[in-house]
Amino acid sequence: MAPSGATGRRRSAALSEAERVAEQKRAAATAAAELVQDGMRLGLGTGTTVAFLLPALAARARKDVRCVATSPATEREARALGLRIGTLEELGELDLAIDGADQIDDEGWLIKGGGGAHTREKIVAAAARRFVVIASHEKAVASLAPPVPLELLRFGVQHTLIALAPARLRDAPPSPDDGLIADYFGAVGDPRELACRLGATAGVVEHGLFPPEMVSTILIAGDEGVRERAGAKRAP
Repeated sequence: MAPSGATGRRRSAALSEAERVAEQKRAAATAAAELVQDGMRLGLGTGTTVAFLLPALAARARKDVRCVATSPATEREARALGLRIGTLEELGELDLAIDGADQIDDEGWLIKGGGGAHTREKIVAAAARRFVVIASHEKAVASLAPPVPLELLRFGVQHTLIALAPARLRDAPPSPDDGLIADYFGAVGDPRELACRLGATAGVVEHGLFPPEMVSTILIAGDEGVRERAGAKRAP
């Protein structure tokens, strides 16, 4: 995708870091909104970058687009903007899902779950023929680092935390499905190995490691514009 050029560079120099990141999130979200076509069944993620996506989608006013939201907050905002919301059971296989990420490493692994909705986000990403990740420049990292978000069952949670050590509950609201939100603070190392360990621990509903095979496209916005990276997922 085309870089923003000298005008964008001059403008970014006058912005605070928070303003720069917000502009980048908006740019990535706008680029993703352009991928939405008439009649699509669309998965909507959760978080600050998706907050820029929703008005961009509403402004495009594509016909007959039906959406499934991964959190009550996303659903409320989408409905307020006039987007059509249904359930995943009603929509079935999705054409496209769009979501942000907390970290994106060089191999295409993601850490998600800062907002505690990663279980639903993973289900929606898996249900989509194409999963597009949108992010500002600071989310791209050479390798993943803790914490890794977790959703845990309430039953026996202290035993679960001992098995996951080092991990602790987050002082945060429960997940959209009333699970407890925790974080794993150990070294990530090989993300695939850690994903297997976390997923095999009794009491873990879901973890926030998303493998490259789930991701179709990554759109990372910087001061020079939006850069597109290919993921490992291929449409059937």
